[in-house]
Amino acid sequence: MKKLSMLLIVAMMAMVMAACTSNSPGGADPDPGTTPDGSGDPATLKIVYKDEGTSNPVSVKFFETLEQSLAEDEGINVKFELVDLAQGSYAENLNLLLLGGTIPDIIYFQGGDQQISDQGLLEDLTPYIENSTHLKNIMEPHNQTRMNSYPYLLWVKPLAPKTPVVRADWFNAMDSSTALMEDPTIDNYHAFFKELVEKKPGDGKPSYALTAAGDIAEIDFIFDTAFGLDATWLKKDDGTYEYSKVSQNEKEKLTFYNQLYQEGLLDPQFITKQWDTKEDAFYKGDAAVITGTAGKIIDLYDGRMQELGGEEANLVVLPPAKGEGGQGFGATDVTKESRGLAISSQSAHKDVAFKVFDYLASPKGQMLDRLGFEGEHYEVADGEIELNEKYYSEWYARFWEPVEIESETPLKTPLLGEPGTEALQMASEYYTEDNNFIIPEQFIANWDAMNNLYKEYSTDFITGKKDLAQFDQFVEAWNNAGGAEITQYANDNIK
Repeated sequence: MKKLSMLLIVAMMAMVMAACTSNSPGGADPDPGTTPDGSGDPATLKIVYKDEGTSNPVSVKFFETLEQSLAEDEGINVKFELVDLAQGSYAENLNLLLLGGTIPDIIYFQGGDQQISDQGLLEDLTPYIENSTHLKNIMEPHNQTRMNSYPYLLWVKPLAPKTPVVRADWFNAMDSSTALMEDPTIDNYHAFFKELVEKKPGDGKPSYALTAAGDIAEIDFIFDTAFGLDATWLKKDDGTYEYSKVSQNEKEKLTFYNQLYQEGLLDPQFITKQWDTKEDAFYKGDAAVITGTAGKIIDLYDGRMQELGGEEANLVVLPPAKGEGGQGFGATDVTKESRGLAISSQSAHKDVAFKVFDYLASPKGQMLDRLGFEGEHYEVADGEIELNEKYYSEWYARFWEPVEIESETPLKTPLLGEPGTEALQMASEYYTEDNNFIIPEQFIANWDAMNNLYKEYSTDFITGKKDLAQFDQFVEAWNNAGGAEITQYANDNIK
């Protein structure tokens, strides 16, 4: 850790020194890239973005089209340079890129941003948003709350927890499906999972009812609230707070997960699954139920499943489980965006980068970002936009996705299909705010170790490597690893 910290400090100092020689006084863009006729040298914006590299032809076309649209509509002369990362963990490879001294102008983070912002290397977007023409008008309340708390990461998307889905033809073949939809208790979920595996409605499939990608976080969206895990910090009878993952509620939930695992209802390889192998197991029918991000991702799953299984394989969105603790997909973190786009504070083109952000929030920008390419993903006929099957099965917004789209041409067909729309409606119906907080810098190293400790113990509890009678040992280990101090901080600061 000390060696990594020293590398980080050295790299950051080098980047700051480089920035000092390249930025003009006062932070103004020396080459604003804005000319009335789009002439002159363009401002080059380097952008690093998961899955959006030079090997992706759709990405290349999107950013080339965006360059042309910015010039024609706004007189902004810009050239995007896509930064490629090696295959593997995006967060890890991005960290290596930044530690190596390469800081793109626009950076997509999927974790790991806080250590970068703590070094002053990400731009505070507050004044930009306040002075924006379009962006400030498309932000949802949860976006605004997160930006007030942590103004470095922007991600204008609807509330989108992970929601469970199952094939409609398999769902309709189950005797327990009606009870699940009318009263989605933990017991009714268990009965539904068990019937799926016993009946195997897919000619010998599924092999198991439920899978996940690497850990139980995706499954928690279904069951946390039902077990009373409706906040990061649970208020006890004496008025003090305890961390939810060391509570008796957590022990009860892990006991249920262990039951699913022992009965063959939970994928025995869920620990080693990645997002792509998880989805592959679903499409092949090995898994009956997976969770996907509410909205467009659910529609993509729906389109792909119908391609493979026919129209009867359309997806049914399942409700969150209900229990003594309530019902919901868990509390929403409003401390900061968990992922999103940032602008480097060392960029020579910060103003231009934000102008790109603002344009993509405009009606014309939304036409490209939300709808794709005319003639490929939609057609305009009789003054209306009609989205086609390629849009529903392929296209997704790379930047902003507000609930409502402003378009100069009205939409004849809805942006989302039925399952995507239903998932978002459920997310809105069960929305509650979490009471967590941004972990102070002095606790970050311990916090990471404590989370790893939880993952290790919870996995062993679920798979039976450790007996749940040892749960108190985990709590003691968690407290000794720094949990006692962070719990005291929580009790001093949660209002």
